[in-house]
Amino acid sequence: MKHPRAIGFLLLFAFVQPMVQAQEKEPELDPVTVTTSLTPQKLSHTGRNLVVVKGDRFENLPVHSLDELLRFLPGVEIQARGPLGSQSDIVLRGGTFQQVLVILDGMRLNDPNTGHFSAYIPIAPAEIDRIEILKGASSAIYGSEAVGGVIHIITKTFAAKKGQKTSRASAQVTGGEYDLLSASAGGFFSNGQTSVSAGLLSNNTSGQPQRGTRGSVYSHTGSFSLSHYITDNWSVKMRFAYDDRRFSAQNFYTNFTSDTADERITGFWNQLAIVRQGKKDRLSLNIGYKSLDDKYRFNSRSVPNKSNSKLLQGLLTDELSIKGSTSLTTGLQFIRKQIESNDRGEHSIDQVAAFASLNTQLGDAFFFSPAARLEWNERSGWELIPQLNLSYRKNKLQLRASGGKTIRDADFTERFNNYQKSFVASGRIGNPDLEAERSFSYEAGADYFVNSKFKASAGFFQRYHSRLIDYVPTPYAEMPRQENLTPSGNYALARNISKVTTTGMEADLQYVNRLGNGHQLWATLGLLWLDSESSETTPSFYISSHARFLTNFSLQYTTKRLALSTTGLYKTRAPQTSSAAIAQVDRAYFVLNARVEAFVWQQKLSVFAQADNLFDKSYADLLGAQMPGRWLMGGIKISLSK
Repeated sequence: MKHPRAIGFLLLFAFVQPMVQAQEKEPELDPVTVTTSLTPQKLSHTGRNLVVVKGDRFENLPVHSLDELLRFLPGVEIQARGPLGSQSDIVLRGGTFQQVLVILDGMRLNDPNTGHFSAYIPIAPAEIDRIEILKGASSAIYGSEAVGGVIHIITKTFAAKKGQKTSRASAQVTGGEYDLLSASAGGFFSNGQTSVSAGLLSNNTSGQPQRGTRGSVYSHTGSFSLSHYITDNWSVKMRFAYDDRRFSAQNFYTNFTSDTADERITGFWNQLAIVRQGKKDRLSLNIGYKSLDDKYRFNSRSVPNKSNSKLLQGLLTDELSIKGSTSLTTGLQFIRKQIESNDRGEHSIDQVAAFASLNTQLGDAFFFSPAARLEWNERSGWELIPQLNLSYRKNKLQLRASGGKTIRDADFTERFNNYQKSFVASGRIGNPDLEAERSFSYEAGADYFVNSKFKASAGFFQRYHSRLIDYVPTPYAEMPRQENLTPSGNYALARNISKVTTTGMEADLQYVNRLGNGHQLWATLGLLWLDSESSETTPSFYISSHARFLTNFSLQYTTKRLALSTTGLYKTRAPQTSSAAIAQVDRAYFVLNARVEAFVWQQKLSVFAQADNLFDKSYADLLGAQMPGRWLMGGIKISLSK
């Protein structure tokens, strides 16, 4: 994509039609959600710790990509390898990055190749209506990977309701140090029957200096969606998206001095939903298809690893209103995962599941939500997965409790990494004999709605794992397959760890207030303490890398003429040092981003200045993947709505 042409198109897109500021109609701290049971339900009735963030927060905070936005939301740990959406691992409540399920409008996005690709979300930020972050066990509804929790992105077109008329358009261009040029734009239009949405996001930089190379990123995402009410009862929704990311990947996966890697990820996403709304039920059929190409080159002398992964899925659900406040959601799901790779080989797996979730109210304040899933996996067979959520809401106080079983099958990288190569000197080795993970989680907590503007939450949780999958340093003599290995190599084998127990406490604060005279304040704060105990004497890689203590926050203050916003986090974890002494992970770090915005024309046209990593902290989330230092930038933003 040529920079001048892209920017010109983005600015033109922003001026599609004149608009005025839309009005909020739903309480932000106790909204109606769909993630816990697929049935619309007040957040305070779900019995779960659920954080809901509106999509328009993206354009008002000092962030450049969706993984950067998630990084500063309560309880979410993002283990970033680079800036601007190059690559990040999502962690909820400890564990590994493969134990978080990412969903777009009800369809799962986790790639069959590796969980490292979970944060490659094929949606432009301008299309997002809201993000729902469900913490804790969720496999009864969603199946594999929903162990630590679920990140559910709900878009404006798929959330559009019949009869609601609105339109909105926005664009933003940012330039800065290290040849930074970023642009985003999008628009949404609905006449009450037909809704259309489209958006673009482009991040480009030559990158800050690294060891013999630069941390370059060239990332482009484009998405388009359409929904139409054919009759009062029938509607159809569809989405098309393209995502292309080319970036420096030095020491993303190894600690070798010879690692000067680069990587390119290209993905396509297609989604179709057909919905029939009856008097007492809502029947929906969702079909999703994803294709992703990955080309990874360790250095200029190496043969690239090339992989193509495909994900085909179908989901049929029926939401039935039984009586009063009681509803039953049932569903059938089919998933096919495939890969073709010169490194991992050619493989496929089919999964089929049936599930049911009951939501009912007992008395005036007690809410009861049992759920169960019966899943068949081509590798691991049948599995019954139960879940129970309880909530008691009285006046300003909600007490909640939840318990459930979770599952996760190994991805293709964990099973076959480095299997097709003729010789592997060192590195991570897959294990085809891995068994599926099993765990049981329980939690208890409370939410206090101080008023309509301020909510405080706190809770305790534990997760008991058996056969958890992680990489463990393993001598050559203990490797189950040695054909392409060498006795002098340093290897890490994907293994089932017999037992891992994770214990944690968390607290979330959310505040939103329109102060009058054009003044607004929005703030979130998360506190998380974690401890994981493993039966392994040698620490496994990802269990030992998650935060022991994490606090992250976002703050935005807006007046008629000025807007101030900050995002920040403080993290402590186990320190690490590479054997080659080229990298280290410090015990703790603090990072702060800041943005100052001045409105030139009402609150529709503004200019801004921004500093990422304001205090120029040298840090890494994962060993070897150095994150950028201070980065100065500025730009212009247009936001119009009706």
